[in-house]
Amino acid sequence: MSAKILALDTATEACSVALMVGEHIYSRSEVAPRDHTKKILPMVDEVLKEAGLTLQELDVLAFGRGPGSFTGVRIGIGIAQGLGFGADLPMIGVSTLAALAQGAHREQGVTRVACAIDARMGEVYWARFERQQNGIWLTVDTESVVAPQSLLASLGKESESQVWSTAGTGWAAYQDKLSSLPFVQQESGVLYPQAQDMVVLAYQEWQQGRTLAVEETSPIYLRDTVAWKKLPGRA
Repeated sequence: MSAKILALDTATEACSVALMVGEHIYSRSEVAPRDHTKKILPMVDEVLKEAGLTLQELDVLAFGRGPGSFTGVRIGIGIAQGLGFGADLPMIGVSTLAALAQGAHREQGVTRVACAIDARMGEVYWARFERQQNGIWLTVDTESVVAPQSLLASLGKESESQVWSTAGTGWAAYQDKLSSLPFVQQESGVLYPQAQDMVVLAYQEWQQGRTLAVEETSPIYLRDTVAWKKLPGRA
């Protein structure tokens, strides 16, 4: 069952858009931490024009729901809500951490990925994923925001011979502390979540009928000290 899915993400330093049309993916991406608001909509226009489609012809709109920077997540979901509301599209929120895992698989073919995004304030956004034979990612460690030194205690003694590919900016930011985790670490080279990986994960959700109305969408910050308001006039 084919689909036409647009995905966008501004949750980290990277700004990216991807459009899946059947088995083909059109994508744009740029690391531009201060220019998300300027670049994201032109990227949307570019992939739609390249595919010869309009927003109204899509089946669903996906967005990076976080975790990530507060401002970046807010920009992404706000733009996604505006586009989804205007085109009357159902929506799917995709984890930025899961997108890192999918990106590592796309780049390296790996199936076991430890994801850490630098959350500042001495913490990382953390999760681990293992890819099943059907292509679905199993969440091994629930998404959390955690100090790197606390992970060693929470993970306990695992099989130290088990190999996990690492993805995300957290590994470089806290290399000394994360390098002591109880598993073999293999760099994937993937630093940022990408919309071209989010659109693959969104397709899996779409196949299962797991979509949301625009007014039901919400970000994932993981920290409890932030607030979010949906579109004006929406519940």
